[in-house]
Amino acid sequence: MKFLRKIFDNVEHTIESKPKIKKFWPLTDSFDTLMFTPNKVTKSGAHIRDAIDLKRTMMIVIMALGPCLLFGMYNTGYQSLLVEGVWDASIWDCFSKGALLVLPLIIVSYGVGLGVEFIFAIRNQHAVAEGFLVSGMLIPLIMPIDTPLWMVAAATAFAVLIGKEVFGGTGMNIMNVALTARAFLFFAYPTKMSGDKVWIAGYEEMKTNTSAVKALEANGEAVPEALANAPQLYMDGVSGATPMGELASTWEMTDTLQLEAVTNQFATGGSFDLSSSFLGLIPGSVGETSALACLIGAGLLLMTGIANWKIMLSFFVGGLAMAGTLFMIGGNPYFDLDPFHQLCIGGFMFGMVFMITDPVTGCQTSAGKYIYGFLGGVLAILIRILNPAYPEGVMLAILIANVCAPLIDHMVVQSNVKRRLSRVKTA
Repeated sequence: MKFLRKIFDNVEHTIESKPKIKKFWPLTDSFDTLMFTPNKVTKSGAHIRDAIDLKRTMMIVIMALGPCLLFGMYNTGYQSLLVEGVWDASIWDCFSKGALLVLPLIIVSYGVGLGVEFIFAIRNQHAVAEGFLVSGMLIPLIMPIDTPLWMVAAATAFAVLIGKEVFGGTGMNIMNVALTARAFLFFAYPTKMSGDKVWIAGYEEMKTNTSAVKALEANGEAVPEALANAPQLYMDGVSGATPMGELASTWEMTDTLQLEAVTNQFATGGSFDLSSSFLGLIPGSVGETSALACLIGAGLLLMTGIANWKIMLSFFVGGLAMAGTLFMIGGNPYFDLDPFHQLCIGGFMFGMVFMITDPVTGCQTSAGKYIYGFLGGVLAILIRILNPAYPEGVMLAILIANVCAPLIDHMVVQSNVKRRLSRVKTA
């Protein structure tokens, strides 16, 4: 480590001694403070006194995201091989195939996001902010695997520029940066962020190949060798839809047999039963499918004190309360799904652990944290179930909660002021 420290010191000295390249000091400073504890201290009164710096906080969050990332790679490969008819693939086969599909998303996210960060740091001559260390990992984890890389790049640039830099940079943004990227893609390119074509790698291509081969065979024509050898769906009726996509489709169903078929997928032994949903062996965004992986990450964040348990707990309670209320109403497979099962599908658990707990965009008051989390949980399930055109409500719910956070804090503070003033005795 002394050898590495000496290299950084020499580079820093060289940059400071040459005016022409001095403006690039944020580049070396960012790598220096990433590898070593910063030697700068707060000169004025510190608001929070702690031995941990922001980079170390971000690194703990990234470690907490590790289980979601690793399982996401495995499940991505597993789902892709499954529709190709490879039922006996080993864990390594699934993981290696998934890693090759997921890593490009991560590289593009970090490359574009950090590139924008460095440009702003050099232009404004300030140190590179650490916030994107986490956002750069969150963005690919909440994307469908078949999202084109240029879209990931565009969404990342939009999120950093419009979602953060225009507000003043890290610590000043009013909405979660990663969810801003997801929202941008959802509303700009909705067909690439929903439906049954984007959740399994190569699904659309395989479906097209299968249809082309069948059409040629039906007409008695020869199937080209290239098309015959191209990846195809293993069997008819294979769907790339997520559990929520299947449930949302029941709003327009009138056939009793179709409704029963969807319901059976969520019963014990079905494709989307509680055990599969909890483990995450279902189609979905890269890192959101496994409730178990999310809870492992939650344990690390809570043990280290990085995430606030009040927000996490109230978000869970809010979602459970709304799911339970709609469950009692019933009348539709979406309503009739067990409340705990409801919370295990989609991005609810991932949002509970890694999104709603963002300290920058959340409430700061103690009572406000409960209200903020509860509001997010209620809205997540409410939007998900009652809007069949938008079967995943977690993203929109958390963004709404982000916008409401300052108002919630203001109301809590004003309530405390009024309560204390009422105790003041006037002469």
